[in-house]
Amino acid sequence: MTPASLALVRYGCVPEVARFETGDVGPLQRDESIVVETPRGLELGRLLDFVKPAAPINGSDESPPATGQVRRIALKADQSKAALLRSRAEQEFAGWEQRIREWNLDLQLIDLEWTLDEAKLILYVLNERGPECTKLALQAAAAGFGVIEVQPVSLDGLKPIESAGGGCGSCGCHN
Repeated sequence: MTPASLALVRYGCVPEVARFETGDVGPLQRDESIVVETPRGLELGRLLDFVKPAAPINGSDESPPATGQVRRIALKADQSKAALLRSRAEQEFAGWEQRIREWNLDLQLIDLEWTLDEAKLILYVLNERGPECTKLALQAAAAGFGVIEVQPVSLDGLKPIESAGGGCGSCGCHN
């Protein structure tokens, strides 16, 4: 890969920084608003920098895989839709707090957001990954709320969703 084929992008309302393949999108500039395809769906992101080639570590020239793909430079329509979805999330916040209380879950909701393609609602909770997160995803699915991803956040930041075990994520629950 050429040095400019991977970009560092910040995305999400509880920001995450990850590597994205740029493909044929370009030319891209630092601090540009872009649409990225993440494992959660389409999201707005902000280009931070391009990944520079790293020196081999322990004789290996493999670098970690990219999180997703840069799809395009964000259009005004993308920015407008993101603003509408942010407003929608703010309006839905109190309802999700109430559901968490009614379902007797020991979680504190700190934020929520819709992906740009509206494929998924992400609920950010102040909690360690564990059974309460899994219960929230299951309760939401059982109540007909569609695909919900529960993203735990600790005082140290986001807790990554592991590919096996532990649950907590979009329902399927990764068990």
